[in-house]
Amino acid sequence: MLQTTDQSNDSAAMLAEIGGFAPELEAIRHELHRHPELGFEEVYTSNLVARELERYGVDHIERGIGVTGIVAVIRGRTDTRGRSVGLRADMDALPMQEANEFAHRSTRPGLMHGCGHDGHTTMLLGAARHLAANRDFDGTVYLIFQPGEEGYAGARAMIEDGLFNRYPCDAVFAMHNWPGLPPGTIAVRPGPMMAAADRVTITITGRGGHGAHAYLAIDPVVVAAHIITAAQSIVSRNVNPIDSAVVSLCSVQAGNPEAMSVIPHEAQIVGTVRTFHTATQDLVEERLSALATAVASGLGAQASVHYERLYPSTINSAPEALFAQQVAADLVGTANLVTDLPPSMGAEDFSFMLRERPGAYLRIGQGGAASGCFLHNTSYDFNDAILPLGATLYARIAREWLDRD
Repeated sequence: MLQTTDQSNDSAAMLAEIGGFAPELEAIRHELHRHPELGFEEVYTSNLVARELERYGVDHIERGIGVTGIVAVIRGRTDTRGRSVGLRADMDALPMQEANEFAHRSTRPGLMHGCGHDGHTTMLLGAARHLAANRDFDGTVYLIFQPGEEGYAGARAMIEDGLFNRYPCDAVFAMHNWPGLPPGTIAVRPGPMMAAADRVTITITGRGGHGAHAYLAIDPVVVAAHIITAAQSIVSRNVNPIDSAVVSLCSVQAGNPEAMSVIPHEAQIVGTVRTFHTATQDLVEERLSALATAVASGLGAQASVHYERLYPSTINSAPEALFAQQVAADLVGTANLVTDLPPSMGAEDFSFMLRERPGAYLRIGQGGAASGCFLHNTSYDFNDAILPLGATLYARIAREWLDRD
């Protein structure tokens, strides 16, 4: 176990050191929050990250991996065993209009750091500052600042751009703030942490006509309604009840609201499917396609289904998750370590990295959910009080991974 007196003392000393420059981390986080950018547009953000990394004296910075991604290298004082570890933080914001009125609110209309990626980036910068100044570890740390997590698959873009070919991490770790947990808590578990996210588009073709003479038409709106209702049986009557799946058909587009008596020729349904296991994903895709085409055919219409597998499920490898639990317990104590947090049906593109390398995805508590302000909320803001803890957790994971027996 990692929870020894010496390690506890080391963690406390590191947390105190990083806490000493917490005001600077807060200033960085606020600057990032004021200048949100969407996926693959993180020019201001990447410039700021590179500027800070250069100031810290890291060994190497490569920009432009996955369009706007950055990888920084910090080498330990020794490298006797050739070990390396990757630490990842996401950088992008969301297309949301911020409702906050504080001084560091977004200056860009329609854009907002509504998921805390500004905080994740800042925490990794805090870890970089510590590791660059304290190189008494054996091996190499790769700091991965990733673009485009929010629907752009920036992790996949970095991998396709040669991320792990040029920086061959033995393992990779990431974390995300979690308003549902109080500040000072850390959650990590082996196995599923986040679901796979798929997009489904169902296009229904009927025959347009006059609403007063519906018998002469084939109404795609009626067909869409039947498909939406029937799709709710897929999980309840096809998926094993001890497994988890969600089918949400969230958008219907058909006709013109100004043309009340015109039956449209076409309707389109768009939604998402969330699963943890590939077999369940295959089942839902097959059943949804068969159901949509059969229902449409039975009503005299046609339906085509386009099923896109966007993000795979985020699955922590057991040895790395258990290792992260030990590091977290040493840092915050076993009473503040959560090992049974239920997996989320949300999705995370760190999953692409976990398909290439062993590793773990952690939650760091920040509070706020009790007031109704969860992630992707227009009144959300990252909790600056956890910046030193997150930076210390990143740095402790790297050092303990490299120096473990």
